[in-house]
Amino acid sequence: MKYEWKKNEKNLYGVKQKPQLIEIPSAYYIMIKGEGNPNESDFSNRVSTLYSLAYGIKMLFKNMEKEELEYSDFTNFSKVIKRAEIACKKSGQATTNHFSEFTEKAKIGSGATRDLKSWKLSRYACYLIIQNADPNKEIVALGQSYFALQTRQQELSAQYLEDQKRLELREEVTKHNKKLFSTARGAGVYDYATFYDSGYQGLYGLKKKEIIEKKNLNSDENMLDHMSSEELAANLFRATQAEAKIKREAIRGQEKASQAHFQVGQKIRATIKEL
Repeated sequence: MKYEWKKNEKNLYGVKQKPQLIEIPSAYYIMIKGEGNPNESDFSNRVSTLYSLAYGIKMLFKNMEKEELEYSDFTNFSKVIKRAEIACKKSGQATTNHFSEFTEKAKIGSGATRDLKSWKLSRYACYLIIQNADPNKEIVALGQSYFALQTRQQELSAQYLEDQKRLELREEVTKHNKKLFSTARGAGVYDYATFYDSGYQGLYGLKKKEIIEKKNLNSDENMLDHMSSEELAANLFRATQAEAKIKREAIRGQEKASQAHFQVGQKIRATIKEL
């Protein structure tokens, strides 16, 4: 990690109003030694060597440190964190719940320590940082792949649960449609196509044939097989409540039973709209 002495050790390197005696803690330094005119080529050559060596050491961090997603310059990594915090805020999340900044002590040699800024991050914060980091860095690319895989696994898991729920509701709708059929027959219904169309018109505002056309289904396809769990639940409620209404009110006759079925579907449709 890059440590900016002039910024973090202002008591040592900051410009003073008056001359002061300061005590510099023991540390490792790279220096040039010599004497003569600094405008001459000898001094320039030595400084060039110093810069080359310092740059090589700085670049060595890229191979030695992976802690900040291969960012050898902590200033650049801080920018990534800031972008992640902005993304967090824009998503409606409180940044304090995901990014906790604190200061820790780091040893710099001879028992001396210095303060280092650090963060405690939630899983969501780690995700945002990875998404806002440089994908050209290997560890960033791996992180992005990891989160993409986890997201896909959650999607598949959610789809599996939806499919299971849909299949269970599909069976329930089929079972209660049979019960409704039996109840309607007992109430004197003889035109079952019209009776069921009445329920669908109440719930959908469309007849069964029109629903099939709207779903782009073939005439031989069962539309129950092409309903979401929410839609199946609405139809299950239609079937159970229509059966209950016919029995409860002792409805008799084709027209009255069809009207009751329409009213139940219409009521369910109105309730869904209110929600």
